[in-house]
Amino acid sequence: MPESDEILDISPLGARVVLRPTGSDPDAGDASFDVIGRPRGFVAQPHVHTNQVESFEVLSGEMLLVLDRHRHVLRAGDRMSVPAGKAHRQLPSGPGDAHVRVTVTPAGRTEEFLRRIAALSREGQFTRQGFPKPVAAARLTLDFEDTGHAAVPPVAAQRLLARAILAVAGLWREYAFVDEWDVAAPPSSVFDALADTRTYPYWWRPVYLDVEADGPPALGTVSHQHFKGRLPYHLRTRSRITRLEAGRLIEAEVDGDLRGHGVWTVTPTDTGSHIRFEWTVHADRRLLRALTPVMRPALRANHAWAIARAIDGLEPYVAASGGNGSRATSTAATAAGL
Repeated sequence: MPESDEILDISPLGARVVLRPTGSDPDAGDASFDVIGRPRGFVAQPHVHTNQVESFEVLSGEMLLVLDRHRHVLRAGDRMSVPAGKAHRQLPSGPGDAHVRVTVTPAGRTEEFLRRIAALSREGQFTRQGFPKPVAAARLTLDFEDTGHAAVPPVAAQRLLARAILAVAGLWREYAFVDEWDVAAPPSSVFDALADTRTYPYWWRPVYLDVEADGPPALGTVSHQHFKGRLPYHLRTRSRITRLEAGRLIEAEVDGDLRGHGVWTVTPTDTGSHIRFEWTVHADRRLLRALTPVMRPALRANHAWAIARAIDGLEPYVAASGGNGSRATSTAATAAGL
């Protein structure tokens, strides 16, 4: 429990929550929090707390508690409890916001659940009507099924639907690659080539066809890339440098036909430099997105082919530009796709 009052913003659900310190044992004590506003969306739907008693005390305004098909309007000073295992719902009543103190006994994972709701709110995972998006809803269902659940449909059906949603969503999961190799050239020269995407068409051939940037590498620099792989399609992306540690690390956010981020890390070795490239993206181009479930192995192979071209071209380019490399010496080039 927090040591002092802590405000959680769940404005997509029409309210904010104030976590109140209790100092209680979660397995035996209470969880206490205030709900201020006019709650809506999924939190106002019929639900069941499997093993917890939920008590309401209205501090100001009104609330409507529906229990056993009876409607109870609670006003300032009124209190009412819901036994464990009873389906119920709480709704706004009357004009303006209500301020309701809620006590859950035993506390269980109440605080964890509220923090998850606040995190989903920050991440835009609720619809305009206040319902979690499908994947978020499925994870809530499975992660907190031991604490509570919607009143309908049956719990087994909720669990089955949640697992089906996550299984389907997994078919469109992001691509995550990690590629590493060694280059017989000084880290500073290797870093300069990797950081300046305008050099890519000169050494990363025939993958990169054209790159335009609004200036040399710097925090916030934006560049536009046009590239292709072995498969018969072209991609266009925009990248923005979000982290830059001279001579060591470049990180960029990417959008366009691909959306995600990439990180280049350069470390010195006895013979030159070691390169690590982390590339985590979703395919946003409509055709690629549609084909992702069936073409994931081919798209991974396409990435591996493109990285092989980088291995072939980077060291000779650095050598010609004043580095000490003579030929690419690849010690590892692995693509680990999820």
